Amino acid sequence: MAGLPARPASGRLNTTSHDLPVSPELAAFMAADWAGSPSIGETPLPVTDLTAERRARLSARFPGERLIVPAGELSVRSNDCDHRFRPHSAYAHLTGLTGEDQVGHVLVLEPSGPSGHEAVLHIRPRSPRRVGSDEFYRDRRHGEFWVGRRPDLDETERLTGIRCTPLDGSGKLPPGRHAATDPELRAALSEVRLVKDAWEVSQLRLAVEYTTAGFGDVVRALPRALAHPRGERWIEGVFHLRARAEGNGTGYDTIAASGAHACVLHWIRNDGPLDPAQLLLLDAGVETDSLYTADITRTLPLSGRFSPVQRQVYELVLAAQEAGMAALRPGATFRDFHRAGMRVIAEGLAEWGILTSPEGDRYRRYTLCSSGHMLGLDVHDCAQARAEAYLDGVLAQGNVLTVEPGLYFQPDDETLPPELRGIGVRIEDDLVITAEGAQLMSSALPRTPDAIEAWMGALLEG
Repeated sequence: MAGLPARPASGRLNTTSHDLPVSPELAAFMAADWAGSPSIGETPLPVTDLTAERRARLSARFPGERLIVPAGELSVRSNDCDHRFRPHSAYAHLTGLTGEDQVGHVLVLEPSGPSGHEAVLHIRPRSPRRVGSDEFYRDRRHGEFWVGRRPDLDETERLTGIRCTPLDGSGKLPPGRHAATDPELRAALSEVRLVKDAWEVSQLRLAVEYTTAGFGDVVRALPRALAHPRGERWIEGVFHLRARAEGNGTGYDTIAASGAHACVLHWIRNDGPLDPAQLLLLDAGVETDSLYTADITRTLPLSGRFSPVQRQVYELVLAAQEAGMAALRPGATFRDFHRAGMRVIAEGLAEWGILTSPEGDRYRRYTLCSSGHMLGLDVHDCAQARAEAYLDGVLAQGNVLTVEPGLYFQPDDETLPPELRGIGVRIEDDLVITAEGAQLMSSALPRTPDAIEAWMGALLEG
């Protein structure tokens, strides 16, 4: 939670060296003759009942203890320019508030009765337009002339159903378990998100829908991207346009990795050219306005057609993904799908003669990371959950997760035949665990080589 406090204790405004001084005459003029602002927040958020249930589940784990969950503070990008603000996922999950106007706000669950809690939101009041107050036009971080209107306390209460109180300018709160410093609370905040309710699943489906559209945009943009000296950046920009137009933005930095860059697991420089003879690994997800994100990867032939060796690698990864998805069901351990996919990878590498045997873990030289994770408000959702509740736990109806096996043949790996070096393939899809098994939410994007070639051909001809 880096950055300046929401309002310095001294009362000093967030101004810069090039702001002009304000004369008494201008201050008086700025304070007068403003019409009343139209009310917002007359209708409760659609998740108000759901957030109350979520807070109740958290409350039950900490009877009699004060719980402090901050939205977070602004973080400096450079000098007096901040990064765009996104509330902490735990805060958004428990309040339903997801906007950039939540800077510095804090949710506190105050012990109430023998075992329950009362939720209280400590929020920054609106900037009053009156004599003696100049924050609304002078404060670059919080003034409404600079960053826009935010709900006042009464409006926020109507939106959330949570009692609101003004945020203490000193930033001090009574002692309690703080989400930034208390490992047990952090784990609980992750674990209450492991099973998604129906509304959360609907938001994730929406994120997948927008992401699917973004992948289509990328394919249609390939001719211009191929002509640009930094075609990866062109791809990144095309997808980002869809993400900003439809949602809050991207859920994580887009990976647009062509050629050997696809062998770098988290390649986000995206500064390389595109070669029609190579593959493009695109790992991207749109984050909705409610902050739920998709996470999908497709590996596409930049020429529109897979070469024989590219198809060979792709089909082995696809077979691993199919095996992993087939292992998803309530009651299966979380690691079962990864093990199923890696068995296919190891056996395939042994059949190709790259490994002498599928036994052991030497296959990991070519597929280093785990092949899936929980998905939700964070791209790697619920990451602070205890191992027994997540990584070593069992799947349950309502879990949403990715299955993303890959093969990454480094360009300098002398254990490989030359024709394989520099090829990276990952296939990633988003699934929700159902009573019967798992449902593929990202089925609208083709996965087989033939279907990908047909899809790309139709988009490029259209």
